[in-house]
Amino acid sequence: GLIKLFGDTYHFCPVALKNSNVLFPCNGENAAKYRERIYYCSTPELFLQTPEQFASSDCSHALPPPYLRPKKLTGIQVKNKFPQQVELRGFCPVTYLDGKQRYEALVQGKMEFAVEYREQIYIFENKLKQDMFLRTPEFYWDQKLPDKIPPLCEPVPLSSLPNLGYLEQGVAVSVIKAVTAVGCLKPKYPFLSVQKSALLYVAYYLKAFNPRSTDYIRQKYKKKLAVFEENCALIPYLMSTMQGDYKPPSAQPMDFEFKLNMFLALEGKEKCPT
Repeated sequence: GLIKLFGDTYHFCPVALKNSNVLFPCNGENAAKYRERIYYCSTPELFLQTPEQFASSDCSHALPPPYLRPKKLTGIQVKNKFPQQVELRGFCPVTYLDGKQRYEALVQGKMEFAVEYREQIYIFENKLKQDMFLRTPEFYWDQKLPDKIPPLCEPVPLSSLPNLGYLEQGVAVSVIKAVTAVGCLKPKYPFLSVQKSALLYVAYYLKAFNPRSTDYIRQKYKKKLAVFEENCALIPYLMSTMQGDYKPPSAQPMDFEFKLNMFLALEGKEKCPT
């Protein structure tokens, strides 16, 4: 069926395999067709210049047999292979080797970045390290851990901590940044108390810089925060402009009347962020 449509390198790039002996999975992008076969290439233009050089089945670097082809696994697939365990006690083989196999280079991998190779399972620190292993697995797979390894600590769920610990571990940094911003700006919103002005500013700030929100939501509240700051700036502006003796309208700054009307229109308008 469809498998016959693929070239001898399947979803691996024939150019990378021929030129560098690297297994470069292309995942379906950049397809090139030659002699009724489909080849997935990282550089299709180079393949199309001399396709016979890369599509030849007797090339010097042929695709290895299936058990020597690394394959990505999802976290669920890894769990389904229980009781089989991950190799290297779950430490990332790429980070370890690239770190010259030092103790400090023993970094725990994540199940979401798993690869099966030679019927063994390896997990990696991040996607970049996973991709490096996929390209040259024979370079990283056969390593031995030192006698002394870091303790394998299970992560503690935030929800299991007492309230004070939960706040300290979960939101302390964000709250400190928000309070620091309040201390620097010292906002006073028209017709609101200093306390309520500060609380509203913290609320807008936390929503504007919440890393778990979407970019759209963060941008939305950054605009609201900017408007809040602009309205707070009306008070010092009017105080400085209206000092001293009475000045006729012609002697006032051009934007004085506009900002005065803005200030008066804000009475009873500010609500909690939603």
